[in-house]
Amino acid sequence: MLQVEQVRPVHTVFHVMSLSVLNEGRDLAAGYRDEMDRGWLGVRACIGVERTHGQQALRDFYTELGTRYHLKKQPIGEVTVVRDALRTLGLDESIADAAGTDVYDEALRISHHEGMDPVGDDVGTPVIHINGRALFGPVMSPAPKGEQAGQLFDGVSLVTEYDGFYELKRTRTVGPIFD
Repeated sequence: MLQVEQVRPVHTVFHVMSLSVLNEGRDLAAGYRDEMDRGWLGVRACIGVERTHGQQALRDFYTELGTRYHLKKQPIGEVTVVRDALRTLGLDESIADAAGTDVYDEALRISHHEGMDPVGDDVGTPVIHINGRALFGPVMSPAPKGEQAGQLFDGVSLVTEYDGFYELKRTRTVGPIFD
């Protein structure tokens, strides 16, 4: 969506969604359960950033943290990674300490449900809300850039105009490509 904003007259509002919240109470394989347990720190910090510094700071922090996790392969769930991301952006570093507690959990669950409830239960992330409809996806690898991103957005936006549209999907043939 950050690419789409460069070629279309849209503005993305980030909402904190949590796979850890989504998977609460589910019977998960041990390895995936460990990932969900590590996931709490980052999303709690996102809520702290939004509450303390606002929506633009959330966009920036989400992007910075995602870059550290996915591109730089820094460990998810490590306070030092979160603190370094906050420091890089000039944000309140004490958010990292608070994110290690449950202080942000109520706001996290509210944010999660505001974003996820309209799309339903059988989805993950990303979720996009367009034209009053919520959809899971699109899941792209690698993500399109420039006008190609705009064209994809146009197509996704178009399907939201049809009330009976529910799903497009195919099996993945490659893993995520982050660039």
